[in-house]
Formats: sequence, structure tokens, C-alpha cells
Amino acid sequence: MSNALAIAHVTQALALLIENNVGPEFGEAVKVEPRKPPADPQLEQPTISVFLYQVTPNTSQRNNDLPTRAADGTLVKRPAAALDLHYLISAYGDERELVGQRLIGSVVRTLHEIPVLPKDVIEQAGERPYLAGSDLAGAAQRVRFTPTVMDVDETSKLWGMLYQTPYTLSVVYQATLVLIDGRESPVPGRPVERPEVRVLPFGAPGAPVPPGAEPQGDGPSSGVLTQQVVQTETENQAAPPAKKTAKALAKAPAKAVTKTAAKAPARTRKAAPRATKPAQPETRNADRGDDGTEN
Repeated sequence: MSNALAIAHVTQALALLIENNVGPEFGEAVKVEPRKPPADPQLEQPTISVFLYQVTPNTSQRNNDLPTRAADGTLVKRPAAALDLHYLISAYGDERELVGQRLIGSVVRTLHEIPVLPKDVIEQAGERPYLAGSDLAGAAQRVRFTPTVMDVDETSKLWGMLYQTPYTLSVVYQATLVLIDGRESPVPGRPVERPEVRVLPFGAPGAPVPPGAEPQGDGPSSGVLTQQVVQTETENQAAPPAKKTAKALAKAPAKAVTKTAAKAPARTRKAAPRATKPAQPETRNADRGDDGTEN
């Protein structure tokens, strides 16, 4: 939770974070400015511009504080605006030595290595006189930077808004989440003046009555008697009648003979073995001569 200086404080802290990490790595002095990309950039000194081009409500936390007021208009909860900040980071330098590309590479590595805004950088950025009174360092929610993917059309529209500003190599980052609190403080609730706790037995006067039971008297036993009557009626309705059960059993047909036994054929005959003829011995026709003797 922060006050109205949180947006400017995040921008200044982001520029300071880039300056502290890109300068020593680049090998020479790098100028980091939290401003719009210049229309006529000076190429004598490597320069990085940090430009906040859009502020949008955070979709996941925008309605987290509702409702903030009661029906009579009394403030019951301090409102907090949840915001996302969108930054355009551009690099300028001598194109013959690819200074802009080298600077963008250092920026990407720095924000990928340190995606969350450190507390010491926030405190260092808060030392500016125009940020006096900012309480971003005490916020519980830390700001995180994530790269944003933009196609050619979106990039063209973005640079088209910058009138008479030449295009240069840039990256886009989103800062999430920045919470800005309201100025009013909610009205505290009235404290409990006198606590009253009563313990009553079931069925006593003033004790709760079970659903469906109505007390018939003022005595302490009326509630108990009503509950017993309701329970007896419920048991009678749940028990099935004995006569209907006996009739249902009497109407059930008795099946003594099964269909399988009735359909089974009676086989009494047995196949008799076939009679075989006795084998006759083979006779040889002997050749007889004219004299009747065998040859």
C-alpha cells in the first residue's frame, strides 16, 4: 500500500536500477533519463531513456477492495487502486559501434536477473526532494518487472504516438503491482460493551425449537413431548404395512419344475452293435490234370 507518489517513485527506482547495473558493465558512463525518447538524440554519450507510456488497472486485483462503503455511506474499508505500469526503454549511441544494441542487451540481462525492485534501490530513489513523503519502501507488495511482447503493428502504433520522434531499438516492460491507498480512514466498529452468553437445556423456555416441532405449552417438558410425537410419526410412516407385504408374497407363483428338466428328452434306446459275417477261408483252385491228380 502506497500513496499517490508511488507511480513516480517506481519510475525513478527503475531508472536508478538500470544505471547502477548497466554503467559498470558497459565500461563507460551511461546516462539514464526517466523521460520520453528525445526527438533529436545526442550521440556523444550513451543514453537510455525510461518512458512510462501507459498506466492500466490490474485485472486480478482491481475489485479486491469492494465494497468500501456501507449502505449509509460510511467508509468500512480503505480503497486501494491496483495499477500496472508499462515502460518503454530505449537506447541511443553510436551506431557504428552498436552502442544501442549493447545497451539493450545489458538492460535485458539486468531486469531478467533482478526482476523485483530491491528495497535499497527504492530507498535510494526516495531521497530525491520531489519524492519526499513517498512510502513505497514500506509497501508489502514488491514491484515486479516482466517483458511485454509487441508485434510490428503494436510497435508502430506506440511510436506513432510519439510525435516527430525517430524510432530506435527499444524494449517494453510491465511493472506489477502498484497499490495506491485512499486518504480517508475507515470508521472503526463499536466495541462490545457487555458480552452475554446463555446456556439453556433443550426444551426450556427460550431454547431453539427443532424444525417441524411446535411447542404446545409453556412448561419445560412441552418441547420434549412435541419432539417425541414427531419422531413417533416419522417412524410409523417409514415402516411398511404388514398386510401388503403378505399379499405380495402370496401372489408370487411357485415354479416347481424347471424348463430345463421338461425339455430334456428321454433316451432309452441304445445303439446295438452291428453283426459281422464270419470270415471264410480262402480256397485255392488246384490245377488238376487229365488223370485227376494235382499238379
